[in-house]
Amino acid sequence: MTKEIIIESESALPRAAQEFIGCIGDNKIFAFTGSMGAGKTTFISAICKSLGVEEDDISSPTFAIVNEYRSDTTGQLIYHFDCYRIEDDEEALDMGVEDYFESGSLCFIEWPDRIERFLPDDTVEVSIEEIESGARKVTVSGLPECE
Repeated sequence: MTKEIIIESESALPRAAQEFIGCIGDNKIFAFTGSMGAGKTTFISAICKSLGVEEDDISSPTFAIVNEYRSDTTGQLIYHFDCYRIEDDEEALDMGVEDYFESGSLCFIEWPDRIERFLPDDTVEVSIEEIESGARKVTVSGLPECE
C-alpha cells in the first residue's frame, strides 16, 4: 500500500509524525529519499520525538553516519543513518550496517542508495518532496494498510 502525508508547515510535523507512526506496524527498516533540503532529517527528528526520544538527544548523523536514540517512554532503540558520506560497500560493512538491520530496532536511513545492496527486502520506502506550495509530500510505499 502507498500512503501520502502532506506536511503544510513546520507546526504540522507532530501530526504528520504521528500519522506515520500509526502506519509503521511491524516494519523496522525505512529508507528515506529526497533531494538535499527536502526535509528528511527534520521529519525523522519529528518521528523520533513522537516515539519518546528527548529532543535534545536528536541530531543529524551527517558526520557520525549513524546516531543511536532510545525512547524514554518504551526503551526502544532507534537508529538514524545519514549515508551521504559512505563511499563504498566496504565502508558500509565496516560500520556494521547488516548488524543494525538485523537488530530488530527501528532504522531510519537517509541516502539509502549508498547502501542499497544491504537493505533488506522488506525495507519501507519513504520519499519526501517539496510541492508547489512549499509544503512537503511524504509518500510511503510498502506499508501494510493503515488509515
